[in-house]
Amino acid sequence: MKNVFKLLTWKRCIYFSIAVLTLLIVFSFYGLYSNTFYVLKPDNYIFPLLTLVHFTFLYVLWFKIEEGELTDPLMRNVEYTLYVICLVYLYEAFETARILMTYSEFENYVIPETFLPMGTFILSLQILLLMLTLISFKYRKDFVGAYTFDNINQHIDSWE
Repeated sequence: MKNVFKLLTWKRCIYFSIAVLTLLIVFSFYGLYSNTFYVLKPDNYIFPLLTLVHFTFLYVLWFKIEEGELTDPLMRNVEYTLYVICLVYLYEAFETARILMTYSEFENYVIPETFLPMGTFILSLQILLLMLTLISFKYRKDFVGAYTFDNINQHIDSWE
């Protein structure tokens, strides 16, 4: 496990997270059964809207690590919101896996040739996003610090 953290530094984790999120935003409009993009379906805009919180967390994490700052309540709120969004990511992965499992049920229908390759690719991106998100939480804890606000006033020098 330590080799993973040596290979995947915090900057690479953020870069890969941004790349995976961008790809998944594009594929959130993709229909596996029809091999077309549905831009006008309002349901397809839920995932891109939720990723705004993820992008915000990645930006705050980058800023806090670069500047050597400690955690604050706003960062905590963004991360806690991202915990809930991770459940949505997990649901999306299960939903994609369920769709892939229905391949044998529709043998008599015309299913595009891209169904299994694209479905597998999207599912692997969703699992990778979950893993990268958990790794970024670990990097936040290691480099920025834990969320302890009980004695925050004791570390402020009022004479400066």
